[in-house]
Amino acid sequence: MPRNNRVTSARWLNAGRQGRAATHPPQAAPLVAPVPPIVPAPPESQPGIDAAQLWLALHLPALLLEAVAKMGDPPLAVIDTDRGVQRVVAMTAAARTQGIQRGLGVSAALALLADLVLRPRDLRREQQLLIQVATAALDFSPRVSLEPPDGVLLEIKGSLQLFGGLAALSHALQQRCAAEGATARIGVAPNPLAALAGARTARSFSVTSEAQLVARLAPLPLLALRWPDVTLDRLGSMGVRTLGELLRLPRAGFAKRFGRSQLVMLDRLVGKLPEPRQIFRPKERFRGRCEPSFEISDHGTILRYLQPLLAQLERFLRQRQCALTTLHCRFWHRRADAVPARFTPLRLALAAPEWSAERFAALLGAHLERLVLPAPVIRCELRSGELLPFALSSSSLWQLGEHGGAQGPEAPALIERLRARLGSAAVYGLCLVPEHRPEHAWSVREPATTLATTADAARAVTPPVDGYLRRPLWLLQQAQPLPDASRLQLLEGPERIESGWWDGRDIARDYYLARDRHGTELWVYRQRLAPHAWFLHGVFG
Repeated sequence: MPRNNRVTSARWLNAGRQGRAATHPPQAAPLVAPVPPIVPAPPESQPGIDAAQLWLALHLPALLLEAVAKMGDPPLAVIDTDRGVQRVVAMTAAARTQGIQRGLGVSAALALLADLVLRPRDLRREQQLLIQVATAALDFSPRVSLEPPDGVLLEIKGSLQLFGGLAALSHALQQRCAAEGATARIGVAPNPLAALAGARTARSFSVTSEAQLVARLAPLPLLALRWPDVTLDRLGSMGVRTLGELLRLPRAGFAKRFGRSQLVMLDRLVGKLPEPRQIFRPKERFRGRCEPSFEISDHGTILRYLQPLLAQLERFLRQRQCALTTLHCRFWHRRADAVPARFTPLRLALAAPEWSAERFAALLGAHLERLVLPAPVIRCELRSGELLPFALSSSSLWQLGEHGGAQGPEAPALIERLRARLGSAAVYGLCLVPEHRPEHAWSVREPATTLATTADAARAVTPPVDGYLRRPLWLLQQAQPLPDASRLQLLEGPERIESGWWDGRDIARDYYLARDRHGTELWVYRQRLAPHAWFLHGVFG
């Protein structure tokens, strides 16, 4: 055996003897532990940031519980299937004080605490909550990365001055996580892996200098790396329980026994190798849902349960500087023979782009008053329509119609209230269509929320061109035959319109401006083909 291998084997043998003689490591920290705040040093003693990057890790230790917990829950435990057996994987502090521990079977847990509430692990809700935290973190840094199943990373060096320093930024992040329903521990380090390792421990971990990184990592337990249990057991049997002891092992022997990938991970931990991270890209459409613990029939209660979703929608739109003109709601019902559909849809159409949760709530309340639910609601969903860029603008100095004053926010609000009361089909606008046939020269459109421009207004009052008659404001839906056109006084005309041969609805008419015996000005036409009948098509005001 070569000399260097004999020395390495001797070192491993001595480490194994020390590990067998040492006591067992202390128990891991509880699932939900108090998070110590990051206390900043005084200005005269606070070290500068000499690292090229500074990463902040958010570790969510109670994610399993917070994904399934509800307000007012008794002692709660989350269970998951392990090798065909359901075992406790997380519990509240109240359950822990009664002796509930991780790894207990369902029968043993209920024997210890009869009123213990057991809920299965909800992986979908855990992922959703993690994405919510990552989306909220985009308010603090554009470089956000996910670390499933319970971690979020931010590169914050460029954000420190904007948010008033590291302590203020950390406090604001923890408050935002709490607002999303998640408890977060924070770790700060010059590289992502070291920040994650620090955040996974119960102590405060903040390193802003690369020279101090190894010394601050040394006392952390190996559990912070989340290596496989087999690897941790082998290292523990040799007396290696902290990162400092792990970093002092011979590199060649470590790579031979535990693999090259673990050695690369250690190099990334101490900053010897870079760690590329995939940047988190938020979804482009909002989709949220809430599931009450009981069936809801009252419209006011439904609106109260929608309030948190509307607040999430507002934050979603603010982060993207976007707004909506369409919001889709679904109210799900329990499957039954008497219920015609599994959900009742509600489409909220807005007259102008909007992002405010308060406005959404007011309009939803008005629409819910007219909505008939065939059965109680067990789940509510919100889905956004197309995102539109939201451009902020100042209010006009002049009132509507004064010195060219434009419309304010009152016009869209009035249109939306009318639609909520009368229905979307009852409120619409009109627009012109480039078509010679009068009955096809206009169309229904969304109500206009701004006044016409000066150029549009000028074109609207331009006098008619020679050879074309004036058009009436009131056009009949169907032209009415005139039995005795000889009593009409023809004032102007004819204006000949022949069009529509391409779609089978062609016309050939001569239009006249006429006056009846009462002095009313009419718009009439005479068919050019036999029997050359006369028709009334419009009336002037």
